[in-house]
Amino acid sequence: MNWEYYLEKGLVYKRSPDKNLSQSLIKTAQEDLNFLKSLSLSENSSRKIFSNYYDVLRSIVEAISVLEGYKIYSHEAFSLFLEKKGETLISKKFDRFRKIRNGINYYCKTISILESKENIQEICKIIKFLLKKYFKK
Repeated sequence: MNWEYYLEKGLVYKRSPDKNLSQSLIKTAQEDLNFLKSLSLSENSSRKIFSNYYDVLRSIVEAISVLEGYKIYSHEAFSLFLEKKGETLISKKFDRFRKIRNGINYYCKTISILESKENIQEICKIIKFLLKKYFKK
């Protein structure tokens, strides 16, 4: 599927850019990120902590999309949005993180502390890059 498919199916809407909503999403994401950084990974916590880091990354991508006048209702469409922005590698990583998160949330999959730690480190690098590139922070 491609970006146009999601537009046609109503899983992505074109609307006016919303700077205030974008800033609110960034603020909330940064607060969540600060909280998550205070937590310790364990066998019991790694899946929930990873899922929450993914949600922070998704919020950052949503903030970018809102600035460009898109409301996205599909996690898959966020990957396509990143691809549309020329962020091909980040798009592929985002999609991989999405699949891991879906496995955790919908299919009772587990994630090791090591796998969670490595993915969280990569998510944090991506978040830092996106914030610097799109929000000059």
